[in-house]
Amino acid sequence: MSDVKTVSELRAQVIEKATVDEEFRSRLLAQPKVAIEEELGLKLPDGFTIEVHEEMQDTSHMVLPPFASLGESEMGEVHGGANWSYNPNNGWTRSDEAITFWDDL
Repeated sequence: MSDVKTVSELRAQVIEKATVDEEFRSRLLAQPKVAIEEELGLKLPDGFTIEVHEEMQDTSHMVLPPFASLGESEMGEVHGGANWSYNPNNGWTRSDEAITFWDDL
């Protein structure tokens, strides 16, 4: 079995741990980049920012891809559930294949 994980799998791993490990959840909310680097055993590039928001009963969050970098057909694919990743050299790219998201940054 491959060690390569999709963006969704990496996010799920972090979210799953944050739902059962109160100390990790606190670190993730306070210093998301550091907590994720430690949990996943990787180094994210300088200048890359991660924001973590905790949903409440009366609040929900929506994440939108960058508007200017996506064309009309690509926006339709985002709506259809395509996975996107960000690479500082290439911008936002579709990542439907199993890739290691963090290695592409």
